[in-house]
Amino acid sequence: IVEINKKEIDVVSVPGKGALLVHEPKHKVDLTKYLDNQVFHFDYSFDDTATNELVYKFTAKPLVQSIFEGGMATCFAYGQTGSGKTHTMGGDFTGKQQNSAKGIYALAAQDVFAYLHHRRYANLDLSAYVSFFEIYNGKVYDLLHKKAKLRVLEDERQQVQVVGLEEVYVTSAEEVIKMIQIGSSCRTSGQTSANANSSRSHAILQIVLRRNDRATTLHGKFSLVDLAGNEHGTDASSNDRSTLVETAKINRSLLALKECIRSLGKNSDHIPFRMSTLTKVLRDSFIGEKSRTCMIAMVSPGMTSCKYTMNTLRYADRACKKSFVTIERKTVSKCDLSKHFPAVFNHFSPNLTLKIMTK
Repeated sequence: IVEINKKEIDVVSVPGKGALLVHEPKHKVDLTKYLDNQVFHFDYSFDDTATNELVYKFTAKPLVQSIFEGGMATCFAYGQTGSGKTHTMGGDFTGKQQNSAKGIYALAAQDVFAYLHHRRYANLDLSAYVSFFEIYNGKVYDLLHKKAKLRVLEDERQQVQVVGLEEVYVTSAEEVIKMIQIGSSCRTSGQTSANANSSRSHAILQIVLRRNDRATTLHGKFSLVDLAGNEHGTDASSNDRSTLVETAKINRSLLALKECIRSLGKNSDHIPFRMSTLTKVLRDSFIGEKSRTCMIAMVSPGMTSCKYTMNTLRYADRACKKSFVTIERKTVSKCDLSKHFPAVFNHFSPNLTLKIMTK
């Protein structure tokens, strides 16, 4: 909507399902203006007509079944502030009101309960639990328990635990949606030059399957992550120290995430999970035979956002290209990261009536 209100020129086009074209404005030495057309390739690219349901179908949906087979699945949305991450993960907005039933969080929950009631998995005797927490300035807060501050510890088996995190037993997708609404209302937000109500934390909704035995053994887990928007300190509407520190923490954690993905792609002996709280809590999403992850890279099509659009695409490119894949601009790029990153997506979705994805 921001781009439409400003009557901005689009510099992004989607020529086909797996391609995205960026028309980057540049100047020659003699100051003559020209467009540098850069093509990115993905598994899927979504234009401004794509709904959250369509994006979900080709991103997170294929991962749901894996948690019923004992896997750890993760879907995270990455992109500049105001590009549509919260719209896609949490649900459509009408003004400031969010429809939590229309986001990837809720769509995944609906499929989880469809599988739970399927005869193929009935004999597993599984129950579903939900937790919802945020990482703000490197600290973890429980969004379902009065934003209680939590500790992240690693046990002797190198398993990371968020100590004290509340897991709520749920019996339907409707109950999950209520948890999403409660948690989203508590999430830390702030004002930036791109978004008057920008999410300033990483929000992680986890749907956990446990066996109904005495130990309630963990069977599978789906982590759905709405990352805070990446930006430069100069992009914040306020240049006070706390805002600059907040921005630096966000960018540092996003860099840590990229480094972990890159190290996995190189089959490195050392994966730097301890670089940030974000990568610590997502550790089990990247390792193990049954770990699967997809990335939804969000961009804004407007000319004034071109620099950030290119940064987002390059982030995805570096994260995945070195992991055996070629990434491209817009939505999905298949990253084989040897089961760790089966697909990377760059999603342009309309925010309300907006072009390609904003807010």
